[in-house]
Amino acid sequence: MGPAQVLEGAQVPFYFPQGDECDVFAAAQTNGLPLLLKGPTGCGKTRFVAHMAARLGRPLYTVACHDDLSAADLIGRYLLKGGETVWVDGPLTRAVREGAICYLDEVVEARKDVTVVLHPLTDDRRILPIDRTGEELEAAKGFMLVASYNPGYQNILKTLKPSTRQRFLAIEFDFPGPAQEAEIVAAESGLPLDRVKPLVRLAGKLRALKGQDLEEGVSTRLLVYCATLIRQEMPVERAVLAAMIEPLTDDEDVKAGLLDLVTAVFG
Repeated sequence: MGPAQVLEGAQVPFYFPQGDECDVFAAAQTNGLPLLLKGPTGCGKTRFVAHMAARLGRPLYTVACHDDLSAADLIGRYLLKGGETVWVDGPLTRAVREGAICYLDEVVEARKDVTVVLHPLTDDRRILPIDRTGEELEAAKGFMLVASYNPGYQNILKTLKPSTRQRFLAIEFDFPGPAQEAEIVAAESGLPLDRVKPLVRLAGKLRALKGQDLEEGVSTRLLVYCATLIRQEMPVERAVLAAMIEPLTDDEDVKAGLLDLVTAVFG
């Protein structure tokens, strides 16, 4: 299956499938099953969800999870409006009411009370209790819960409990193979394929340093940024420094070593 861009006259975000992940997502959505996406930062998980939501014609609510994200941020809260106290739905509640897709990006970053809220939505009940209003919402047809996380960043304090993980189907993501990644970067940036291929080779060498000099390898997202700068006629060395070296480390010695890799690839 190749990259899909336009389906039935609607613009679908560019995504190049690596396997059967589109089929798994579509089957999960059809059957109202929750889905967990696992993989490194910048490998295409968020783009995949946006692509599938557009492809399936479903509204999408995306929530970037963080340390202070609480259950109330997802469900909703009472707010003062025009001197009156009114209830305002959060993104999860809106998705449940509308039969939309709710995507929780990096779900392990959220507070622990968030996963408790998700449990009734990820079994055969498919309900969302709202304690503050006394409602018990049954998920509308079409509702789907999708969550993602980066296993490489997990530690004892930030992980999904087995009782939560086993409520989800799961798909493992990784960076595409070199030929496929080059096609993706060329399509996203507009830089010719022959000029993209050396960038992909460099990314492979940088990723090989993960766990040694680098905490994380260069993402496909950063590759697209780099190629975009080069397409705008920025010198290759400067674009690589800005998009593929500086974002990865603050250590001057490590930067110097990475620049030696750049010289080895580009001469």
